[in-house]
Order: sequence, then structure tokens, then C-alpha cells
Amino acid sequence: MNRKLRMGMVGGGRGAFIGAVHQMAANLDGKIELIAGCFSSNPRISKLSGKDFFLDPKRVYSSYEEMAKKEAALPADDRIDFVSIVVRNNMHAPVAKAFLKAGINVICDKPLAYSLKEGKELRRIVQKSGKVFALTHNYTGYPMVKEAREFVKKGKLGRILKVVAEYPQGYAVGDVDPKGPTQINSWRVDPKIAGVSNCMADIGTHAENLGRYITGLEINELCAEITAFIPGRELDDDGNVLIRYKGGAKGILYASQISNGDENNLTIRIYGTKASLEWHQEDPNELIVKYADKPRQILRRGNMYLGKAAQNNSRTPFAHPEGFIEAFANVYLSAAEAIADEVSGKKLKKSYDFPSIDDGVIGMAFIETVVKSGKSKSKWTKFPKV
Repeated sequence: MNRKLRMGMVGGGRGAFIGAVHQMAANLDGKIELIAGCFSSNPRISKLSGKDFFLDPKRVYSSYEEMAKKEAALPADDRIDFVSIVVRNNMHAPVAKAFLKAGINVICDKPLAYSLKEGKELRRIVQKSGKVFALTHNYTGYPMVKEAREFVKKGKLGRILKVVAEYPQGYAVGDVDPKGPTQINSWRVDPKIAGVSNCMADIGTHAENLGRYITGLEINELCAEITAFIPGRELDDDGNVLIRYKGGAKGILYASQISNGDENNLTIRIYGTKASLEWHQEDPNELIVKYADKPRQILRRGNMYLGKAAQNNSRTPFAHPEGFIEAFANVYLSAAEAIADEVSGKKLKKSYDFPSIDDGVIGMAFIETVVKSGKSKSKWTKFPKV
């Protein structure tokens, strides 16, 4: 394709954190241009946000329904090629459906939907549409995560025995106070908007997805304990999960928003019969390889001794750190390749490296199974076939 992809956005207006991250990530490699959007459910804020982004006022809409309808009616050489969806959980699926039915490709923030049932319905729509659907599990975009995945694929760890994933944050600890500095975003603990879970839906799914992306292991059953430590919260702010994978490997997953003093400390350890791996999101340019019979190695991003996947997803030479935005951009870059192929009429490949609608459905199954287990007296709960 000899032009930039034309991007629309739903959500991400003034004051939005994750919307700004999506925009920076999409823009990083110069292959995507934001040209349209409905940036808020408040038409006034949407229009003001459009001015912030220097967009044609005619391409700034008052509702996502209006945007999907009017963009689809434009000539093929003018309409958006895809939409980026960065709204609250309960609106992910409705917005995605509207654009898919209008024949427009979708990149959507996680979790996929409000419920597993809604996620499965959305998957049917995606499959019927033939359009590209990417889910922004952004931690899969880190070069050293991709290197870890290659280690597993090539059998360098031997048989996987155990996966330990932890995602502690501390920002939501404290009493419920709408004006307090530690108050969690109120909608995240509102079941009518967030769904059946807060912490596990928000960050626990990242830990689950990261473990599955690197190892390829599928959950057979799990045993969960979820807690709302702060009085007055309807949804969890902490959770602990024991996992039994298909094939015999075991796992431990811990996600928390009340781990006082932690910021965004996503960490994964993978233990095999030949070697083990360790990766820390707060120090993402290093991958630690551990052995029983020789010193551990520290592999660093940007070096030529890494595999092709890690090298192809790096932008700067070694010793020049890359981080969160670049990892996010790698998801957008891979999705953009697929979208460019779709727009050009090419057959979509199976080798694109971005989280898909299937990853989203599995994530919804994880959330609901954790909540089910947490409420169950028998505890060990079979993971559903999705």
C-alpha cells in the first residue's frame, strides 16, 4: 500500500489516558493517520477533542452510530480503513458490532466485551464479516516477550513445568473517596459498566494473556480467590489463582490493585526442565534466562544475537531503551499490516502477530471462570470450551 491507513477513533477524547496512548502508538511508525472520530458520548466534548486533533469538523461525530453510518457511506478512497475503540467495557462490543456491520476493520481495547456471551456473539460477527479484528493486549508487543516466546517454541526450556505471573499495582488502596488521590476510576468498580470483575478484568487478563502468548499453554481448570478489600466496592480489587494447564503444567497468577507501593509491576516466570525465563514489565529490555548447571544469562533488547521476532519489533539500537508506547505500537503495526492487506483485497494470512478475537473470547472466559471459582465452595472450576 502506497499511503497511510486512515484511522477513526471512538472514545479517547479530552482527559482520556488510554486513548492518548492508542493515538501515540498508532502514529509512531508513520503508517497511520487519525482522520475521524466520536471522542466522547458528550457531543460537545467530541467536537472539542476533534479540534485538539486538528480534524475536519465534518469528520467529528456526535455518536458512534452516526460515525459508522456516515463513514461507510463515503467513497472507498476517503472513508476510514479501521476504527480504534477505547471506550468503557460495556460499550466495546456494541461499538465493534456497528463498525464491523458497516464493513470497517476494528482495533479494540481489552477486555473484549462486557460478558463471555457478548464476546462469543461478537466473534461470530467478526468471522462473518471477514474483517480484521485486533485486541490491544499490548504487553505481547515487547521485543523481549517475543524472544521469550521463541525460546519456548524452539524447545530451549524443555517441558514447561510451571508458569508464575503476577501483576501488582497499588493505586487503588485506600478508603472509598471520590475526591481522594487513590480512588479507583468509579466505573471500573460498577458492575453495570465493568462487568463481573474489576481487577481480574482490568489487569488479571493481561497476566493470563501474557502467559498463554509466551507458552501456548491452555488452561484446563483453575481455583480462584477474589477479594474487594476496600469497604464499599462491589467488584474485586485483588485476586489469586491456581491454574492447572492441559498437559500437566501448573500455574500461579496474582493480580492486585491494592499492593501498596507497586506501580505496574507485571512479571512472569516460566520454569522448564532445561531452563527458565523471567521478564519484568518495569524493566522490559531484559530477559533473564536461568539454568541449573551454569550461570544465568541476561539477554538485552536490540542485540543481533536475538531472534528475528525480537529484532523486527525493535526500533532503536541496543543501549537505547524502548518501552510501553513502543510495545503498544508493535500491536498496531502488525494489525496495520493485516488491515492494509484486507483493504487491498489480499487474502488474510495466519501469521500476523497481534492478539485476535479468539484471544479476547478466552480472556472473557478467564474472567468469568475466576469469578465463578471465587464464589464456589468446591473451588476447582473447569475452564469452558470456547
